[in-house]
This record gives sequence, structure tokens and C-alpha cells, in this order.
Amino acid sequence: MGIEIPGLTQVVIPSAITVHLGAPDEVAENVTLPFLDYVKNVASSELYPTWPETALRANIYAIVSTALNRIFTEWYRAQGYNFDITSDTSVDQAFVLNRGIFDSISVLADELFDSYITREGQIEPLYAQFCDGRVTWCPGLLQWGTVSLAEEGYTPYEILQYYYGTDINIQTDTPIAVAGETYPGFPLRLGDNNPYVLLMQIYLNTIGVNFPAIPRIPNPTGTFNEITQEAVTAFQNVFDLPATGIIDKATWYRIRRIYVAVTQLAELTSQGIIISEIPEFTPTPGPAEVVPRVQAVQYFLNVLSVYYNSIPSVDINGVLDTHTRTSLMEFQRTFNLPITGLVDEQTWNTMFNAVSGILQTLPPSAIALPALLWPGITYQSGSEGPGVYLIQQYLTYIASVLEGIPPADPDGVFGPQTELAVRTFQEYFGIDVTGVVDRYTWDRIVLIYRNLRFGDTSNISQLEGL
Repeated sequence: MGIEIPGLTQVVIPSAITVHLGAPDEVAENVTLPFLDYVKNVASSELYPTWPETALRANIYAIVSTALNRIFTEWYRAQGYNFDITSDTSVDQAFVLNRGIFDSISVLADELFDSYITREGQIEPLYAQFCDGRVTWCPGLLQWGTVSLAEEGYTPYEILQYYYGTDINIQTDTPIAVAGETYPGFPLRLGDNNPYVLLMQIYLNTIGVNFPAIPRIPNPTGTFNEITQEAVTAFQNVFDLPATGIIDKATWYRIRRIYVAVTQLAELTSQGIIISEIPEFTPTPGPAEVVPRVQAVQYFLNVLSVYYNSIPSVDINGVLDTHTRTSLMEFQRTFNLPITGLVDEQTWNTMFNAVSGILQTLPPSAIALPALLWPGITYQSGSEGPGVYLIQQYLTYIASVLEGIPPADPDGVFGPQTELAVRTFQEYFGIDVTGVVDRYTWDRIVLIYRNLRFGDTSNISQLEGL
């Protein structure tokens, strides 16, 4: 039995898209217009028609892919909104109602509106994050940077690979269909047999990797059997829905939303959510001072941004800049904290608890930690808090790769198991065996982690004694 359900498991170009003219929670008008017209509007709002054609093509691929991602994942509709995308550039892309369209961009959009970017082995259109690269920066395509690359002779595909990685494809000639809600219009329950059941079984199994309380459904066939009912009930319990064992509309969209969050978190962590390695400098006082605790906050915000659409991702630069303050305030608003934009103890502890609750459901191989500066604290037996938790996460991954180093169960408490892991690590790499994580040991842990996690593991012996 196949599950090629247009708009659900098969990407299609919708005949129309509904745009919310404001931020997601802002009271604003919704406008529905042809998808092609939307692409032309965004491209004319985001790009300059005088740019090289190869740069324009690369940007239009990204614009189309981003819009299709929002539609395919039902990012907003799954949260109860009645629109597909917003005009808020902090979360989506620019759309200006009734604006003029540049002729050169219109011609390219006519050709490219049915083409989008995917990761290899994936169906879902890539959420192709981009920004201008001059006033704003983001971990994605830099629009002005595409101009430089085009002038250097890069093709549109090579430009996209430069920003999104080499494991991408451009899908072309996508069929056009009327897009609508993916909910089949009737609840799924024990005894049903159809493609919608099969899809939900696949989604639940994916979610269950990160939420072990949800039992795995062996050999999904599309038949809503008792183990499927158990998985649905467990999902409803985990996510505070009525535990009926029936996939009604609310459960359907919650499964869709959590599935998207889980898969996006996997993609985010696989890329490392990292901007740079440990910088070799001594921070100096002033507004641009790099603060280790701010680095950790930025990493936490990025993890949370995958699960909470209201929280934007940020650059992990250690600077409490405008973007970080904005994201921090959105976190505080989302978690019903005083909205100060400051990292007070209540905010810090709430953020740590939320992130650790997410990461503890993931195996070490699915977590990619940034290279964080030593926070200026010496950690030893009896220490507690986020710093200890990060040490434990680093060491647990190292232990999963290097034989002989015991894992440090990440719980934020520097107990005997963590001390043993630290001592063994120090002995393994020729560091004074103290069981204490000072600046030198912290930096070595991060360095070895980065080499193991993202480098060549065949030369690990060369790292000993560093």
C-alpha cells in the first residue's frame, strides 16, 4: 500500500498560499494569492534585479524552498493558525502587499517556482534560512554573499552548496495541486486500515526515538492495531492531550508538529549549531565582550528554537547583542517569565531545565555541542549546574567513541561517575590527573570533542598529550 498523499507525503506546488501580514501572534490581515505571485513578490522584496542572474537563481530556489517547507510541514496550521506563512522577516521572508514586481525577477520566477532544495534522502523541502549578510547575519545563505560568489563564477547549485552543504539536491518540475489541510477529515482509531494510519505509525516511530515512553510500532502496515493504539495513548500522555488512543484532529496536528520538531532538531544538531572553534584571545571589557555564559545561553536558545516557533535562533558568538536579547525575551515570554532580556537566575535555570529535558531524550550521536569557552569556574566533586551538565555531555560523547573512557551520565551533578570520567580523560590525554575541570582540562575536553565529533577520528592518537 502506498502513501503518496499529495501535500502530505508528496511535495506539490500549491495553487495559492495564505500570508499573514505580521508576526505570527500579531493581529493582522491574512492575504491569499497565487503561489507564483507570492514568489515574485518576495523575490522583488528581498533581491536586487541588477544582481548576477546566477545569484538571483540561487536566492529564488531558497525563497521557494522556504515557502514550501512552511506549507509541507504545516508549520503554522499545525499550531492552530489559519495561514501558511507570515511576512515577518525574523521568522519567515519579506512580503509587501501590492508592491511592484521587477521584470527580470518575474521571468526567473516563472521558470523556477516549481523547483526547491532538499537534503539527500529527504522529501521535505529544506527550510532554507537566509539573510542579507550585511545588516543581519544568520547560519544560512547570505544574500550579498551570493553576489560575490556569482562574480567568482559559481553556478546557482554551487552557491547553494556553499551555504547549505554538499548533501543537497534541487528538485525540479514539481507537480502543481491544490493544497489543503492534511488531516483526512475523520479520526483514526482501532481497526482502521489506510495510508493515513501508516503515515502516523511512521511519525510515531520517529518521535519515539527521542521519547522512549512511546512504544515502537513494529513493521507498520497501515493497520491501526493495539500496539498503535498504545503508542497513540502514550503520545497523548506525554504531550498533555486527552488519552483516548484515537487520532483526532488535535492529536494529528500535534504528531505532525512534534515530528517536524524532532527531525529539525536532528538536522540542526547534525550541523553542530556552531559558528567558530574556541577563539585564542583574552576577552576585553566593553560592549563586544565575549561572555562564556552568553555562549551557553545562545546554544540553549538554538535548541529551544526548534521546538518553539516563537523563539528565533541566534549566532553563538558570546555577545549579548540585539538578536540574542530579542530571542531571550521571546523565551521569557514563551515560558511566562518576566520579560527583561537579561540572563537572571530564574531565566538561566528555566532555560537549562527545558534544554536538558530535550537533550536527555537524544543519544550522544544526535547531539552536537558548540565549542564553548571556559566559564571561569573550576568544577569538581560536588559542583552542580549547567556547566557540569555540559562537561558531562562532552565526555559522554567522547566515551561513546574512545574505548576506556567511562561515560558521565548528564544530570548536572558532579558525582563519582563524572569524577571518574574526568580522571580517565586526563590520564588518556596526558593531563595531570586531578579529577577537577579547570580551564586547561575544559579546553582539552572541548578540543577532543570537536575533533571526534566533526573531524577525522583516524588520527586520535595524535591528540594524546595535547
